[in-house]
Amino acid sequence: MITSVFRKSTPLNFSLVVILMLVFFLLFHFQDLSWTNSFFSIAQKGGLFCIVVASVFITDFVAKKNGLSKDSTYTIFFYFLFLLFFPSALDNLNLILSNFFILLALRRLISLQSLKASKEKIFDASLWIFLAALFHFWSIIFLVLVFISIIFHVSSDYRNWILPFIAFFIAVIMFLLFATVFDLNVIEYILKSVQINFKIDYFTNNYQNGALSIYATVALFFLVSMFATLSSRPQLLHTSFKKIIASFFIGVIIFLISDNKSDDLLLFTFAPLAILATSHIEMPQLKLKQEMVLFVLITCSLFAFFSQL
Repeated sequence: MITSVFRKSTPLNFSLVVILMLVFFLLFHFQDLSWTNSFFSIAQKGGLFCIVVASVFITDFVAKKNGLSKDSTYTIFFYFLFLLFFPSALDNLNLILSNFFILLALRRLISLQSLKASKEKIFDASLWIFLAALFHFWSIIFLVLVFISIIFHVSSDYRNWILPFIAFFIAVIMFLLFATVFDLNVIEYILKSVQINFKIDYFTNNYQNGALSIYATVALFFLVSMFATLSSRPQLLHTSFKKIIASFFIGVIIFLISDNKSDDLLLFTFAPLAILATSHIEMPQLKLKQEMVLFVLITCSLFAFFSQL
């Protein structure tokens, strides 16, 4: 029954997910109503929600446009469920903006397989990643995905290898202009941003630990499913799925090395994992198995969300 609701991509399904996102977004933010006293704060929360919704739809666009999913609503629904695991991410503006720019980069890199406007796509993706790094420095590791994409598709042209460095210089100029206008101490900002912390001891309660453990189990399940079935999927999609898998592991690395560690940092893994989950649920299999996977995931996400309020 649950699978039949999201099997088709219709305006009603999209509206349903957006409404659900709004409900849970408000449930989280209504814990502290101090932001309702200021028009600026209300506008900020509204803008934050719009960026989250835009991130969800970019993920869905990447999956559908590149043949990684069928004409369903599973991708946006899975992304929504993963958000529920770590509700505090809904209030982290820097991470949400950084992840949004990474998704714009991912959109360009996945579409590189068409070999159309490859130089523009490489440059755009590199620039988006450098912009993302301004909001969370270690998202710059996604630059590895740019070079992976070049190796997969356009490695023979040496100019493609230079484009990320050109994007870097443009991003540096933009950053210096921003720092000049807002009187930002560049050295202090960089030294603070590049700090590394491998310790995972930030939990303030057992529910955060539990949410992370459940999410890790869910991620492992969908990853194993993808590795087990990749060879049976269309050859044309192999490089795209490999890039999605690589982007997931890059997100995990960012979580592991970032300073000021929190579950919010796993936001970078939501989009690739949502695509992998969609790929699993759309495989030919018994409907009962599909229903069980969705039911268990919904139950786990709701438990994680309400236990952390």
